[in-house]
Amino acid sequence: MAVYTARCSWQRNGQRFTDNAYSRRHQLVFDGGVVLPASSSPHVVRVPFSDPQAVDPEEMLVASVSSCHMLWFLSLAAEQGLLVDSYDDAAEGVMTKSPEGKLWVSCITLRPTVRFGGKQPDEAAVHALHHAAHEACFIANSLRSEIRCEPVFA
Repeated sequence: MAVYTARCSWQRNGQRFTDNAYSRRHQLVFDGGVVLPASSSPHVVRVPFSDPQAVDPEEMLVASVSSCHMLWFLSLAAEQGLLVDSYDDAAEGVMTKSPEGKLWVSCITLRPTVRFGGKQPDEAAVHALHHAAHEACFIANSLRSEIRCEPVFA
């Protein structure tokens, strides 16, 4: 089994704190050395206490599902001898209240547009690839959120 790590670092830097008037901006450092500026979502914590220029946890969740799905899709397409020229996903996550009254990302919708070179698969084959990618996606298999895939065909 594999272990994945990330370091999440925040500092008060002299800001008031107990009145909730502090910056939520922090940084995430990944094992490969990438440093990502992060913050709470401005939908959750108002600006200036959140930073809309930084990535928020909800966006990272949506991006993780999208990225994992894409990587599986590309792998499965290659196994089938299909040449993928480009893959672009306009993914979206929706936060709602659960029946228990807790906020959660209840649905993530992937809207991938895939362009193929050479042999062109039909829509049914593309849907089957997306279904197989969804079934294999580690991140999707880890979540209770509904995950939809709505391929876009040009």
